[in-house]
Amino acid sequence: MNDLSCPAIAFPFFLDPVIIRLGPIALHWYGLGYVVGILFAWWYAQKLLKKHSLWNTNHPPMDKEKIGDFVVWSAISVVVGGRLGQVLVWDLAYYFNHPSAIIAVWDGGMSFHGGFIGIIIAMIWFARKNNINIRAMFDIVAAGAPIGIGIVRICNFINQELWGNITTLPWAICFPLDPYYLPRHPSQLYEAFMEGFLLFIILFIIIFAFKALKRPGTVAGTFMIGYAIARSISEVYRAPQEDPEWFSTLFHSTGFTYGMALSLPMLFFGIYLLLQAFKHKSTENGHPKRKN
Repeated sequence: MNDLSCPAIAFPFFLDPVIIRLGPIALHWYGLGYVVGILFAWWYAQKLLKKHSLWNTNHPPMDKEKIGDFVVWSAISVVVGGRLGQVLVWDLAYYFNHPSAIIAVWDGGMSFHGGFIGIIIAMIWFARKNNINIRAMFDIVAAGAPIGIGIVRICNFINQELWGNITTLPWAICFPLDPYYLPRHPSQLYEAFMEGFLLFIILFIIIFAFKALKRPGTVAGTFMIGYAIARSISEVYRAPQEDPEWFSTLFHSTGFTYGMALSLPMLFFGIYLLLQAFKHKSTENGHPKRKN
């Protein structure tokens, strides 16, 4: 830990990445964050599926028991996709030289965009296997996802990773793992608020006040657009990561970051889903109503 005096708020000394150690076994906040996020999304999805009035013709696109079957697949897809994204997209050279570190997910290092691709693949596979409308499946999972994202961002803060740029703002924090021990934006907490709790509130409002689930794809589209915007804003305050060389060459000194670039496909896909959702006025969980 750095012994230099901090001109801003010192990182809370009581926050340890490990919650408890039992011999060789350690329970990390990071892992617990993923578990709590997935369990919340599962619980929330069941609640939405039980409220038949939220869905077209008062008929949910799947039984609430089915979402329980998807939980295991969602957990696997998020962890595998997130880790592969981190390894292949962000830190390939490091993991090439330290292959044993690839499985150390408890130390942090998960790419959101990799996890997103992983769960998209899992949802498409699960929906087709169980004859569930894919856009409705996207909506069910997206509705509760921001809470998990917010919790994991708080775990990033506890792990002292992904901190922000240097600032003189009164809420700046000095992180002990920062080799320069300078006051920085707590950008992890900005992301926890914007990508997590604020986005969840927005989705909650459009689901219950505007009955967005009656137009499959609306909730998922709003989530993707909201995340892409929130992530791009937070990138302004986050300390620069080591971008791929080709990207740095193309966008050097432009302010356009790799995280912003990775969020663009989400933005475009979200817009596409919203356009599809409002393409037909009458839909039954994603399928046009049949005329008698």
